[in-house]
Amino acid sequence: MSGFLPYGRQTIEDDDIAAVTEALRGDFLTTGPTVEAFETAFAAKVGAQHAIAVSNGTATLHLAMMSLGVGEGDVCIAPSVTFLATANCARYVGAEAVFADVDPDSGLMTPDTLARALSRVGDKRVKAVLPVHLRGDVCDLPALKAMASAAGAVLVEDAPHALGSIGTFGGVEHPVGDGAYSSFASFSFHPVKTLATGEGGMLTTNDAELAARARLLRSHGMVRPAGGDPWWYEMPELGFNYRIPDILCALGLSQLAKLDRFVARRRALTALYAERLAERCPRVRLAQSPAHSNPALHLLTVLIDFEAEGLSRRTVVDSLKSQGIGTQVHYIPVHRQPYYVNRQGLADLPGADAWYKRCLTLPLFPAMADGDVERVVDALAAILG
Repeated sequence: MSGFLPYGRQTIEDDDIAAVTEALRGDFLTTGPTVEAFETAFAAKVGAQHAIAVSNGTATLHLAMMSLGVGEGDVCIAPSVTFLATANCARYVGAEAVFADVDPDSGLMTPDTLARALSRVGDKRVKAVLPVHLRGDVCDLPALKAMASAAGAVLVEDAPHALGSIGTFGGVEHPVGDGAYSSFASFSFHPVKTLATGEGGMLTTNDAELAARARLLRSHGMVRPAGGDPWWYEMPELGFNYRIPDILCALGLSQLAKLDRFVARRRALTALYAERLAERCPRVRLAQSPAHSNPALHLLTVLIDFEAEGLSRRTVVDSLKSQGIGTQVHYIPVHRQPYYVNRQGLADLPGADAWYKRCLTLPLFPAMADGDVERVVDALAAILG
């Protein structure tokens, strides 16, 4: 691929454009049959009983918290290495976010880091634990679920990075989103994600009551009582407008049909990165994958000891950019954000800080050619000497 290589980008093909065009010519631009068709196909793909399509990934987490009845006085535990929304969804409903540390080499919440977070909760009620499948690698769901259940909480998988990833537990393969260990799994379809709709998200669950509640809250909390006048509606509780248009779901359906191809290409590019980095940049390591995880990586994150290299991360980022190679950092630990520091003080999370100090995300998306990986690794090797 010639020109500038971003760290991630959508793959939009002619049939995707045709699908959106067909939706534009249809009778429904929103709240129509394409939404339900996308939900049905997505649920089948990940092996869940229910899927609820919404306007964006953050909305999925907010709806999950509301559907589970999380509120004032409750605590939700989230890893510090994640996007802001994982913790913010607790605050949206009046609960507190307690941050778990992460493994410094994978960036993932682990049973050990969850145990330490639980020890800091005190006598507050833990309502939900939100493991993040960072980069696409799958957390240890059985162990985390057991610990959450013992604390009286449920598991909500924050899985925007992990569509197509598989966790193997007890010899059984579980696609992320199948609901085997969680009350909800949350996905995002932002353009850099594995499947793109522009903006959009999906909740999956195997609980019919939770699915019905999420659908209700997705559309203002509005119901139409049976036997009433055809125009009559009531709002027994406050909901939100988190609906997603048919236009975007048409794109999502088209993209979903290509998911296996996208995942295969991401895995092939990741393998090539691993091989070339070992040859050309032996001091640079791919983020560690747990043995139970077969990821469809959304992010290709490497760990670099910038201090030992005698270079700042900014120098490496700017040098790569000057050669037409984009990078990103995933993520600034959320426990260090001013809002949370002002609210609860600065937690001591050495794993999250060690991860952040060394992480750098390199380009990875299905349209990349093998030669693009060579280009990135060669440039990085030259910069690091």
